Amino acid sequence: MPKSPNQKLKLLYLLQFLRRESDQEHPVTVQQMIDELERCGVSAERKSIYDDLEALRRFGADIVQQRGRNPGYFLGEREFELPELKLLVDSIQSSKFITQRKTLSLIRKLEGLTSVHGGRLLERQVYVRGRVKSMNESVFYNVDEISNAITRDRAIRFRYFEFTVQKERRYRREGGWYQLSPYALIWDDENYYLLAWDAAEGRFKHFRVDKMTQISALELPREGAEAFRGLDMSVYSQQVFGMFAGETVPVRLRFASHLAGAVIDRFGKDTLLIPDGEAYFTVTVPVAVSPQFFAWVFGFGTEAEILSPQTAREQAGQAASAIAALYREQ
Repeated sequence: MPKSPNQKLKLLYLLQFLRRESDQEHPVTVQQMIDELERCGVSAERKSIYDDLEALRRFGADIVQQRGRNPGYFLGEREFELPELKLLVDSIQSSKFITQRKTLSLIRKLEGLTSVHGGRLLERQVYVRGRVKSMNESVFYNVDEISNAITRDRAIRFRYFEFTVQKERRYRREGGWYQLSPYALIWDDENYYLLAWDAAEGRFKHFRVDKMTQISALELPREGAEAFRGLDMSVYSQQVFGMFAGETVPVRLRFASHLAGAVIDRFGKDTLLIPDGEAYFTVTVPVAVSPQFFAWVFGFGTEAEILSPQTAREQAGQAASAIAALYREQ
């Protein structure tokens, strides 16, 4: 009997079947493998299946034989374990910069990295509708374009927008172009930000990547390399609150003792916490003073206080007074 044209694909079909249908809770039998190959137009006998499984093991596939009540074979170790895939699904779901459509697309692809049974468990974790998500579908391509420009040491240009009350785009600079030198992509508060050097103003600026459009790399070298070399990015991300830049100065703060964990989470384990009596501690950290920094401090109520410099303390007091006045007017 002449062999089927699909016979040369036998091992590939078999590996595909094991990946898709088998796991520790759902082993497949030799007869199931024979039946699957038959559906693919490939004839097989039991002995040849054993030889094929051994060939797949030599190739590196973790083919496990399970005995006992639920006998059969399954693909053991995979590129990603199910708990790892669940973690990735959770991360994608919680990312505001990833649109709802792209979120569902990515999760479907992740489901393909496990068995159909594991994929159903991932589906049960999908709670996307109703979450705050980006409305800019091109954000993935934005990230790719910016990364390529950084790798090639090239400046970029783009247009930047914000949303109006009517949920329409309103472009800054009346729709004009920004031309800047990109240096880093920063993940902060579930959003991607671009850190770019503005040569005209001689300083770094931040831009939400999902609000950038028509990004293109220019055949112009980047500027600001010396300034970027002076930045420690791990420290920089601790100093800047909400990606709103301000003058970075040493700020001394006092916190209630039980807030030590919140301070360490924000500024790192190397931050020096100095006891101040039994109920408080003080800390001195470099901070880009901005309204967002004040909002972070205000979030702890009366259990956090800016001690110095005096200018930051006064600005915080003015901000608090303005907020209090807003509510007193009513």
